[in-house]
Amino acid sequence: MVELPDEAMEVEFDTVAGWTERAVRTLGPEYAVPAGCRGSGSESALRWLADGLELSAGSRMLDDGAGVGGPAGWLAAERGVRAVCAEPMVGAVQAARRLFHLPAVVAVGQELPFADGSFDAAWSLGVLCTIPDKAAALAELRRVLAPGGRAGLLVFVAVAPLTPPLPDGNEFPTEEELAGLIAGAGLRLERAGRADLSASPPEWLERAAAVDAEIERRHGSDERWALAQEQSGRVGRLLADGELVPWLGIATAR
Repeated sequence: MVELPDEAMEVEFDTVAGWTERAVRTLGPEYAVPAGCRGSGSESALRWLADGLELSAGSRMLDDGAGVGGPAGWLAAERGVRAVCAEPMVGAVQAARRLFHLPAVVAVGQELPFADGSFDAAWSLGVLCTIPDKAAALAELRRVLAPGGRAGLLVFVAVAPLTPPLPDGNEFPTEEELAGLIAGAGLRLERAGRADLSASPPEWLERAAAVDAEIERRHGSDERWALAQEQSGRVGRLLADGELVPWLGIATAR
């Protein structure tokens, strides 16, 4: 049985997704990718993953847990790859379609609506730590990959005891647990590294901040904005204190 998201997760990934779309429409299309990649890695992390996935313009690519489509939009612009987006939150799926004109479906990672071996490559960015049944999500990701297909992962992993208060709805694996889950899903880890979440061009960071400012201008008095900010602030504190690290990995389907 797939669990429904709690309030904090729904606000963060559904309500704020709609607000993000409207803010980008106000500011301009050049703000879409930076805004859509918040929480999904920096430009350098996306390049590391795209290089490791060995993508070409004809690659059949899945963005599993795509959010509003920022990383998939970056792929389309930078590598000519038009990814299919799967995302459980309706507001985020609508934003991905409208902002990036990408094929996007409402689906949870444990029950992807695609045939076996549908994709040459897939990535899942900042998603596993929001899913209680990580083994099922990774097994499903493996199922939709063709034999030898590659999976890219960005996972926030715990490397020290986590100091409360913790972000609601998140369960952060250790690196050892993550390695076991990847192997158990029928994936072979080929490369791993750490992401520098600040390694993006200055204009990227400025545009992401401008979108946040526009959302706050419109919705700053809404308690849901305060809840979303609290969630992201808790994750940021754990990263700053070195209790969480952003782990990158490339694995192949055995």
